[in-house]
Amino acid sequence: MDCRRIAVSIIVPCFNEEDGLFRLREKLESAELLLRREYAVHFIIVDDGSTDGTWDVLSRLFGRDPNVDLVRHPRNLGIGGAILTGVRRAMTEIVCSMDSDCTYDPADLVQMIPLLKPGVDLVTASPYHPQGEVEFVPAWRLMLSRTASLLYRIVLKQKLYTYTSCFRVYRRSSILGLKLGQSGFLAVAELLAKLDLQDSMIVEHPAKLTSRIHGASKMKTAKVLLGHLQLLGELIVARIKQSSTITPQWISARPGDL
Repeated sequence: MDCRRIAVSIIVPCFNEEDGLFRLREKLESAELLLRREYAVHFIIVDDGSTDGTWDVLSRLFGRDPNVDLVRHPRNLGIGGAILTGVRRAMTEIVCSMDSDCTYDPADLVQMIPLLKPGVDLVTASPYHPQGEVEFVPAWRLMLSRTASLLYRIVLKQKLYTYTSCFRVYRRSSILGLKLGQSGFLAVAELLAKLDLQDSMIVEHPAKLTSRIHGASKMKTAKVLLGHLQLLGELIVARIKQSSTITPQWISARPGDL
């Protein structure tokens, strides 16, 4: 890598995305052209146990590219598990994650990466931000995601507009040691929540979310909804435990300080 540029890893989880991989390559190439002026970019593409021709197509499209690291899970671990595989594989402090269906434009990383300033551990794309945008996304997905984000906003300390976006920029050292109970779509929200509970700084960047062009969403709506409710319950318990371990100042003060 060029030592004059900042090294960045971009993780792309893929699960049965055979039909959309040519579009993915075009989007990644366009993003790299924009990023390369400031950043030395390395891609980590994780085939998360696909059962179609995803691995074969990935191998043809990226197999000879020295700037791309292809990883294959023997079984499906979920998008959270695939992201964590990429994080462990990355050799850079700045690590990005994005959806392989390109429902977010990876070119937005040009604006997002600089927001990872000292003291910031996570930058998340935010379509529900007042300056964000949603286009052609199914109503059921919008309702689920918006409702989940509203509930997380109530429970967690940092009041964001979006908690469930996979399109993010991470400080690798801040998330490498996190222990997650989830591995699928819920792990994306859980990872942000764990950072919030340890008082990490999280920044939002307004973004545009669009509907996927190829294939269908792998999200099981009812299962994910129930999972969010369970995770929210666990977070409420964690917040209560945190509050109970904080000693009020009037109790901890010495008599002469009162």
